[in-house]
Amino acid sequence: MKRTKLLFAFLLALFTMNGVAQDKPIENVLVCKGMIMPDSLPVHNILLNEAYIVPAMEMYPDWENTRVHYTAELPDSFRIDLTGFVMPTESRKITDIFGYRPRRRRMHNGLDIKVQTGDTIYAAFDGKVRITSYQRRGYGHYVVIRHNNGIETLYAHLSKKLVTEDQNVKAGEPIGLGGNTGRSTGSHLHFETILLGKCIDPALLFDFKNQTTTGNSYVYRKPGSKYIENGKVKYAGPEPKYHKVKKGDTIERIARKHGVSQRTIMKLNGLNSRSILHPGQNLRYQ
Repeated sequence: MKRTKLLFAFLLALFTMNGVAQDKPIENVLVCKGMIMPDSLPVHNILLNEAYIVPAMEMYPDWENTRVHYTAELPDSFRIDLTGFVMPTESRKITDIFGYRPRRRRMHNGLDIKVQTGDTIYAAFDGKVRITSYQRRGYGHYVVIRHNNGIETLYAHLSKKLVTEDQNVKAGEPIGLGGNTGRSTGSHLHFETILLGKCIDPALLFDFKNQTTTGNSYVYRKPGSKYIENGKVKYAGPEPKYHKVKKGDTIERIARKHGVSQRTIMKLNGLNSRSILHPGQNLRYQ
């Protein structure tokens, strides 16, 4: 908000120096967030493109090119506009899901999508490149883009980056090539969706199997927050958690491992007592 006011002040000063506000009567004015601006096409164009210059500037405390994830205050709820998207890859094969990895004792903050080295990776939405960097023991070559809809997307393990920091990009524009750099055991794209530093399961926004989004928008609700739906007060539940089925797993064994009931797992995944589980299948247990 502070940066927005500074922009308005700069534009007003600019028009004053050029004689627009000094030598000519202002017949038409715009009242913008408590400030008066000359009604002119250049001003309109600059204001309309403000979000494109610094995407979601009213949400984020700053613009910098160092931290991938940083702490920022999350709203109780936020609607993410999913229109105007382009799938980041044409691949439909998910090789690893979002969630905690018990074997490695760490969180996996995105989806892994199978791609071949050299496959084109695309920007998911319009936005601006915030980071292009390299982590030898992490993301390898990676790109972070902040989008006009308020989220950021991260594309990792690239063999090559095709964009530079502070570059404006359009949805569907090539931003890198698939690869196997960094901490990676095979060529794939590690893809993250991030809201104010908080990683959100990309599967809640993107349907890779059908190469589309899960809807026109997705509403993020902070766990435990209160909201009203159809006139009733509700509370946001815990974030979804998933189990990747291994050979020999049963619903009973999975339920016991995660401390939930078999009924819960069947309800969350549309299963019944006769359902057959397959290795590699992802089951939600919370």
